[in-house]
This record gives sequence, structure tokens and C-alpha cells, in this order.
Amino acid sequence: MELAAGSFSEEQFREACTELQQPALAGADWQLLVETSGISIYRLLDQQTRLYEYKVFGVLEDCSPALLADVYMDLNYRKQWDQYVKLYEQECNGETVVYWEVKYPFPMSNRDYVYLRQRRDLDVEGRKIHVILAQSTSVPQLGERSGVIRVKQYKQSLAIESDGKKGSKVFMYYFDNPGGQIPSWLINWAAKGGNCSDSLYH
Repeated sequence: MELAAGSFSEEQFREACTELQQPALAGADWQLLVETSGISIYRLLDQQTRLYEYKVFGVLEDCSPALLADVYMDLNYRKQWDQYVKLYEQECNGETVVYWEVKYPFPMSNRDYVYLRQRRDLDVEGRKIHVILAQSTSVPQLGERSGVIRVKQYKQSLAIESDGKKGSKVFMYYFDNPGGQIPSWLINWAAKGGNCSDSLYH
């Protein structure tokens, strides 16, 4: 599930816009996991990895779409409040690549991500929609490091528009496979306990 540099397609951006307007939950066994404060989180078991994909739909009443998109893209802001990450951008082969290392508790090894992300602010039939896509990639400048497990399956899409008031209507898709020797049931249990909400800021 690694992406070649510059490979986000117009169709991928349009798909996120479409799902923001009409959630695509039919035809697969998506399960409602959490519904609270105007946010619904669904999950779908990936048969190959035995891990869950997630879709998030809802409204954030006190945050404008532009501000939410700006905060999401601001890596420096993330580092101010999250002491468990090492996070930076680097130019590789003409593309801006994100490096993200997450500290795991002992005795587990830390995980790191190398991924591309792209933001577009689109006009869809008069609706202004901010779309951000991210997916794993591989570049020689950011090779794997001893003692840190590279996450090679990571994918996320985020679409945001005005809720017609002061807030934002949001759609997010998220999947990652942290690899290593962590049992899939433990990963899924941790996500169900609330850690998957952290993905909104990944």
C-alpha cells in the first residue's frame, strides 16, 4: 500500500468529496463503533491483515473548515502538544515527504511512517471543500532505521466543508498496519479504546 511520488489522482480527491456528501457504507460490513457529540465512527475488518479500516463522519460545531484544514497540515503545532512524536517534512526527489516517528511503550519498538500528503481546496458545485490525502511511500533518503519498525501500510483521506453555520462537516478514512509482533486483537482493542481519534491529527 505504498504510493509512488506524485501519484494522487483527481479521482481520489473527488471520491473524498463524494463521501463527505453521501457516506459509502453499503455493500460492505461497516460496523458503527462510536456515536457521540455529533461524530460517528465506523469500522470494517480488513480480511488480509485482520485489522480495521475506519470511517469518521460528523460535524465539529466550533471550528471553521479553513482553520481545521490549516491545523491538520501544521506539523509544528502537532509537535507542541504531542511529546510522543518525532515529525518533520523533507524534500525528496522534488516531492515533500513527511517523516513521523511514534514512541511505543517498553518493550515494544517505536514505529515510523514515511508518507506523501497533499491538500487541495476544491469548488464542487459551489461548495468549497478542503481535501487532504496521505499514503505511505518509500524514498531512499529516508530508509528504515535499526530498532524502529517502518509502517508500510498507511492511508488516510480527509474532506471538510462548512456545516452552514460556524462549524465544519467532516469525513475521514483511516487505515494503518503497525506491523511487528503486536497481535491484531491488541491493535484493534487500543483503537476501540479511543486512540483512533488521534488519527484526526496524523
